[in-house]
Amino acid sequence: MRSSLQAGLLVLCGLGLLHISLVTDLCLRYVKEGMRPLLIASGVVLLLLGVAGAVLDRREMGGDTHGHGHGHDHSAVPRVAWLLLLPALSLLFYAPPALGAFTAARQSAKPVAHDSAFGPLPRTSPLPMTLSDFTSRVQQDRGQAIKGRTVRMTGFVTPGDGGSWELTRLILNCCAADAQSVKVRIHGGPALPANTWVTVTGTWHPGGRLGTASAPVALDARTVTKVPRPVNGYQDALPLR
Repeated sequence: MRSSLQAGLLVLCGLGLLHISLVTDLCLRYVKEGMRPLLIASGVVLLLLGVAGAVLDRREMGGDTHGHGHGHDHSAVPRVAWLLLLPALSLLFYAPPALGAFTAARQSAKPVAHDSAFGPLPRTSPLPMTLSDFTSRVQQDRGQAIKGRTVRMTGFVTPGDGGSWELTRLILNCCAADAQSVKVRIHGGPALPANTWVTVTGTWHPGGRLGTASAPVALDARTVTKVPRPVNGYQDALPLR
């Protein structure tokens, strides 16, 4: 591979990173929002290195007017470097989809721990909650403040057994490779396709002893409404639009 081709590959990789992190929000399918500045910086560096390499290559070619050489090519690199072309083109023209139900269905729900005392819940009805907050209230709040309360949560559909399904969020510590899922079993409501983002309102589905680990993390759905994927889809947080 000549130096000019190496430079072109660097430029292509840089453009791919800038496309998903600066021009669009595609990077949020794979990393947390806080990683975006690093991706932008990496894209700029790769782009500048590629342009600089192309300029230096043209100067060297222009300076060798008598065809002098060493008899072999110092610019050759392993053929495996061509594999960089595939992800670069993918980022530019067909970015892989975000993680979703396929991943969540193949892992256990993330353990949820509440390290401080539970305070009183706001009087708002329906009460907006994250899946983690709902889980901790159901299984750890001995005051049973969640009992009888109508709550509202947002996540995507992960199909279960026998037509059941789970409201799910995937949480990233850094990137898609360390994703962990938080799930709430939904009773009632329509059977929607996997990865459909929905907002569900309902009340806790009774079972076991509320406030202990025997209580099911489940909701009796009153309404299920399709919604767009929120910007902070990889956080277990109230949705941002």
